[in-house]
Amino acid sequence: MEPDLDRFTSRRSTVYGQGGVVAASQPLASEAGIGVLRDGGNAFDAAVATAAALNVVEPTSTGLGGDVFALYRTADGDVGAMRACGGAPADATIENAREAIADDEESDVDDPADAEMPTTGPHAVTVPGTARGWEATAETLGTMDLGELLRPAIRLATDGYPVSEVVSAQWEHGEELFETDHAREAFLFDGESPSVGQRVTLPKLGESMERIAEEGADVVYEGEIGEAIANEVQRAGGFMTVDDLADFEVEWPEPVSTTYNGAEVYELPPNNQGLIALEALNVAEELGAGEYDYDSAERVHYFSEALKVAFHDGHRYITDPEYEDHPPLGSKSWAKKRAAAVGETANHDVSFGVPDANAEDADTVLLTVADDEGNVVSYINSRFAGFGSGLVAGDTGIALQNRGSSFSLDPEHPNSLEPGKRPFHTLIPGLIRLDEDDWAAFGVMGGYMQPQGHVQTLSNVIDYGMPIQRALDEPRWRYREDGTLALEPHFDDDVAAKLVRKDHDVRTMSPGVFGGAQMARNEGGVLSAATEPRKDGNAQGY
Repeated sequence: MEPDLDRFTSRRSTVYGQGGVVAASQPLASEAGIGVLRDGGNAFDAAVATAAALNVVEPTSTGLGGDVFALYRTADGDVGAMRACGGAPADATIENAREAIADDEESDVDDPADAEMPTTGPHAVTVPGTARGWEATAETLGTMDLGELLRPAIRLATDGYPVSEVVSAQWEHGEELFETDHAREAFLFDGESPSVGQRVTLPKLGESMERIAEEGADVVYEGEIGEAIANEVQRAGGFMTVDDLADFEVEWPEPVSTTYNGAEVYELPPNNQGLIALEALNVAEELGAGEYDYDSAERVHYFSEALKVAFHDGHRYITDPEYEDHPPLGSKSWAKKRAAAVGETANHDVSFGVPDANAEDADTVLLTVADDEGNVVSYINSRFAGFGSGLVAGDTGIALQNRGSSFSLDPEHPNSLEPGKRPFHTLIPGLIRLDEDDWAAFGVMGGYMQPQGHVQTLSNVIDYGMPIQRALDEPRWRYREDGTLALEPHFDDDVAAKLVRKDHDVRTMSPGVFGGAQMARNEGGVLSAATEPRKDGNAQGY
């Protein structure tokens, strides 16, 4: 049962620290990161430790069976990105997938021509990038061994922890999703999800993390854990092999960026949806969206219309760049042309969503860290939708992602399934330079909410001068796949009525669908952090 987030009235304020700050969606994970900083690690070490702890204390949204990405600015002034995101198996052609789906005894598809990418199951599993991504982060940017960084997570998995409120509600999904005995044994307790405050252990996941701590990420890609992953997918009728896993490599792409009202914003390039956020910011700037009064319907109208055209473009072009090119979606010249499509009333001549991608409300964890050396990092991890595909790899306790459900079986679609290809990816960590010596790592979790959350959070800080915690607290809106404009309950009724008069199809939705944001900032050596009031988490400094 989803918690009633509107009943929480606790005041939050921006958190400050001298040695470092961490913001995450679960307090025990934040504590793991702070502990690493106290022990002399840097922001990148803390990011890995926090992410690993989230695998245990928020296993409903992230895991070793998923992917991980980073955007960062180092103490030396380098701006960079890390992408650890696997592709489809080598045998995953459209033809093979169609035939396998039609042959599945549990499928209601008889003719392969009628097959569509499933949301769960073996064909939704792509190569997981998390373990290699953590290891690459520690080795390239950190100061501590991966094994040391996994220790807090291993202790939580082995010794146990009490389940927090939002995570408990998310865990209920596993009762229906998990069908095999070893999956249910790994994540359910007497067949049920844990209640709020229930102390749980995840010993099988802890054992796998212990193996990674001792043997490195190779055990996931070329060793026994990799064999368990491949065997699990094949046993369920999929194509994943150990060779697919062994071929995986971490990438270090160049971030894409634009300026917005004097600030420079960095995002991940395709196959991630970062260009949608950049295009929307450019269009919003062209329209002067951030010049309207904050409590006005005009502000919401012009920003949401900017997102509409950005989604329309991004969902047609963004996929694995090794397979398809894309136009200059993040450029000012492109935005100038696209802004002409926005008027004083809602534009209905746009479409939203990658067909059958099931990505509108996907689940994710994002964390941010800043340290006293000058490093800031936004680190994002996910299995895509909740516990992912429903498959757990043997006795490893590792639930496998369903990111491949974002592929299309239409060969004409840019996001069509191909061997080795990476799907359209919703995950986008964020980085912003607010001034010469003022950098912030940020992000907003939640499928297609992510670029919409990026735009709103950044505008709150840049256009309206909000402290970073208030920027995350303010009510949000979001454009939906069905063409509606959703508002959080805390919007003024007058704003909603005026948006209806602008021909928006307005609905009110619960706070739980408006994402989960984190932010960490280094403003001239002053470290601060803020966290999402719609999640269980906290911001912590020392």
